[in-house]
Amino acid sequence: MVEQLNLLNQGQVIPTALHTEMERSYLEYAMSVIVGRALPDVRDGLKPVHRRILYAMYELGLSPDRPFRKCARVVGDVLGKYHPHGDQAVYDAMVRLIQDFSSRYPLLAGHGNFGSVDNDPPAAMRYTESRLGAIAFETMLEEVNESTVDFSSNFDNSQQEPVVLPAKLPILLLNGCSGIAVGMATNIPPHNLNEIVDGLIALIDQPDVSDEKLMKLIPGPDFPTGGEIIDGKGIRDAYLTGKGIIPVRGVATIEQLKIQKKRSRAKTAIIITELPFQVNKAGWIEKVADLVNQGKINDIADIRDESDRTGIRVVIELKRDANPQAILHQLYRQTALQSNFGVILLGLVNNKPCQLSLKELLQEFLTFREQTLTRQYNYELEDKQDKVNLLAGLIKALDNLDTVIDILRHAPDGTTAKTTLKSSLAIDDNQANSILAMPLRRLTGLERQKIEQEYQDLQSRINQLQELLADRKEFLKALKKELRSFKRKFGDNRRTKIITVTTPEKNTKSSGSKSKSKQPTLPLITSQELTDDAVVQISAKGKVYWQPQSAILDQPMIKKNTDLIIHQELIKDKQEIIVILDSGKAYPLTVADIPRHPTKQTISRLISESATKDNHQPINYITITPDNTHQSLVLLTAGGFIKRIAMDELDNIGNRGFTLIKLKPKDALHSLFVTHTGQELITATSGGRLLRHTVNDENMSIMGKSAQGNIGVKLRLGEKIIGSAVVEKGDNVLLISEMGYGKIVPINNLRPLGTGKGGGLGNQSFRFKHEDDNLVSMLLPCDHKIVIATTDLDKRLIIDTNKLFNNNGERAIVKLAHGEKITFALNWWGNNQ
Repeated sequence: MVEQLNLLNQGQVIPTALHTEMERSYLEYAMSVIVGRALPDVRDGLKPVHRRILYAMYELGLSPDRPFRKCARVVGDVLGKYHPHGDQAVYDAMVRLIQDFSSRYPLLAGHGNFGSVDNDPPAAMRYTESRLGAIAFETMLEEVNESTVDFSSNFDNSQQEPVVLPAKLPILLLNGCSGIAVGMATNIPPHNLNEIVDGLIALIDQPDVSDEKLMKLIPGPDFPTGGEIIDGKGIRDAYLTGKGIIPVRGVATIEQLKIQKKRSRAKTAIIITELPFQVNKAGWIEKVADLVNQGKINDIADIRDESDRTGIRVVIELKRDANPQAILHQLYRQTALQSNFGVILLGLVNNKPCQLSLKELLQEFLTFREQTLTRQYNYELEDKQDKVNLLAGLIKALDNLDTVIDILRHAPDGTTAKTTLKSSLAIDDNQANSILAMPLRRLTGLERQKIEQEYQDLQSRINQLQELLADRKEFLKALKKELRSFKRKFGDNRRTKIITVTTPEKNTKSSGSKSKSKQPTLPLITSQELTDDAVVQISAKGKVYWQPQSAILDQPMIKKNTDLIIHQELIKDKQEIIVILDSGKAYPLTVADIPRHPTKQTISRLISESATKDNHQPINYITITPDNTHQSLVLLTAGGFIKRIAMDELDNIGNRGFTLIKLKPKDALHSLFVTHTGQELITATSGGRLLRHTVNDENMSIMGKSAQGNIGVKLRLGEKIIGSAVVEKGDNVLLISEMGYGKIVPINNLRPLGTGKGGGLGNQSFRFKHEDDNLVSMLLPCDHKIVIATTDLDKRLIIDTNKLFNNNGERAIVKLAHGEKITFALNWWGNNQ
């Protein structure tokens, strides 16, 4: 101790001001927290703990095709090798990587209880199991080695760990991230993979792409729990500046609950099916109950949590004469049913915290991906060149086999044989060693063929790698191809809707303008006598209600900008309307569920909420009666597949719906008809073709619900189905083009087709006057009908079809303004004609 004091007295003590030392130490601590714990790296989108978990599981061999392993084993490896912190912190990070309500694209797969949206804790790590998810293994770990990314020593210099994982997708944007560091925080929302890939490809094709175009491809966050983003300003601020506030609402519908007792009045309820991201469902229900007990929210009779494994369903039953819209507004205002997501796009760029815009985040990832791909290609090129060099030596030895054998036979030792081989065959050291190590079986003819084939394959790959490294255009083409492959494999539909909520009038207008770009496929209506007071009506905008017959007979003549009635039908109280969506699923709807007189209630709000969560639209409505039980259903998809099923498939459909057809990816059900044998299915394409298929067992056999049908319409490039109808022999169809031309076509003039490989081309029935014209509608003309056409200028025009009955050619049937086009047309029944 004395010697130590003497040493200190000999100039070893450095005088330092206290505030200077505190400042330096605090900054070191702050940067340690920022870089080593709280903030993600913009390259692979991970914090160190997540990166170490993934790499430890990769070293354990826990790939998606291997059995699950206890989480305790994984946590032990992470702690012992890479992350000397608390075991609970590592396990909590693992759990979040597994939870599908926390991560948009979970990087790990799990077995066991990993918690719930009710904030239930996960089971202890000794009970749960996990392994790598497919997206994590294929996009982050498949190429992890020292040739693609840098490695560094772990905390005790006993292991090497990757500084960053060679991510092939921007996980930071896909799964988002939140973290609180010293003096700064990050809160990045999750996004949809399809949209992010589209944005990356746009940035590759056009590095100076505008923010506006980028935000059209990536319209906003996509939370794993769904919900609705109700304002685009916060998204714009966040994407342009890296900081913004995004209001998010849960999804709520107002429904009439079914009452089992007779003569009991139906009760109104608010049904919550989706909550904002990171909202605790059980805590939210408790908050609502407290507000009711305190008298801050009135007219709520009961709250029930009917959630199950299929999804969230919270029923808020209202008292009689309560105003459901007012109560819903109170829930939005006083509870977390509407909450703000504060976006801070903060991440580490070269180990420095930076607040970035959306475009900068994408560009940072692309720069990193180019670097890793270049390193990977260079490493693979060197490896392939070394193998080709060895194979070239083997081939040379096989070409001079007698010489090689003679050298080996007379060489006194291996060193002499190697030296002689090098001089005789003009080969290098590695090639000579390869020849000396070559087993005798490689001298056979088959082995020689394998060597030569392997040499050719390697040389082809070398040429490809050299082209990728030398030609940036080919390099970027390979990068885009890789991104598109991940989009096909891991992409899914958007869960969070983006809407604009202001006044009801503006909201209605906005939704109308949004649908202008893609008009709904409208079902054809069959004429029916109205002999009962209860008549159900469905409009083009999806509104549904029933009215007495007298009210329908007194309705005024059609006017501009009114909602057109596209379906009306007599129905008794206990009958059901079967609603068929373009997803290929059927749902029941009873008259008791339908409001009387016109309201804002749409048919999508009355059927099961799961039916319309992916924006699927109704395409037809069927009532089961004793008269049509012996008939069959014919289904036509937008991709041209035709399927015929028995009518009894619609018996006893539950509220969860029934799948009528197995659709291919990106295909949708276009139309569905109740038919009997001998009728004709007529299909029209935008290219002016008509296809005629006869409904019978020979041409359309009855199929089961799991079948996808036979190909009936072969669509050309850019062509789509614009109409279909079931008719009798001798009927006519009316064709209408975008530019206002029309034509009557007799069915008997069309050649019948079969389904399957032999059919699908049809008849060219419409000759266009202009090259850029297309068919837009196919209708069944009758004397007592009026055709109403809607244009892209939001005009409603009445078309007189009588002009076409005595004319066999195409002719103008409506006068349009310059550049104006018809978007769709339909038949309408006028009662005061």
